[in-house]
Amino acid sequence: MRQLFLFILFISTTSCQYFDTEKISAETFYEEEIKTIDLSQIDTYPIFQECANTMEKEETRLCFENELTARIAQSLSRESLKAINSLQDTLWVNFTISEKAIITVNEVKTDSLIHLEFPKLQEKIIQKIDSIILKAPAYKRGIPVRTSFNLPIVIRTE
Repeated sequence: MRQLFLFILFISTTSCQYFDTEKISAETFYEEEIKTIDLSQIDTYPIFQECANTMEKEETRLCFENELTARIAQSLSRESLKAINSLQDTLWVNFTISEKAIITVNEVKTDSLIHLEFPKLQEKIIQKIDSIILKAPAYKRGIPVRTSFNLPIVIRTE
């Protein structure tokens, strides 16, 4: 009987470690979670009022790109820009959309020919893009995030 009692006592004192659960600190959990999140991708693109009914990510992206391009093209077509020489070139607009859906132009990369033909074009593009109003910013896991974009604008004159 005594041997049985010692055996049960031995098993009960040594087997408790098998029932312990490992506690994970909040910092460890956060670090592991960050490793699994692809920060280069967003879940939802910024939304214009006209795109509010689209639900799919690809549809939202296309609507965003088309609406942005259409607004810039429309504003540039209103300007009576005339070139002396014919040219076909691309300028690149780098802009950021904040967590509050505010667009800020970071840089406009133009060729020297475009700058010579249209000296105020860069300012007009910056003004137009800065004045665009979005309904919502981009989202990642339900949290509004800052996003950066590079937009090519093709300039063609005859």
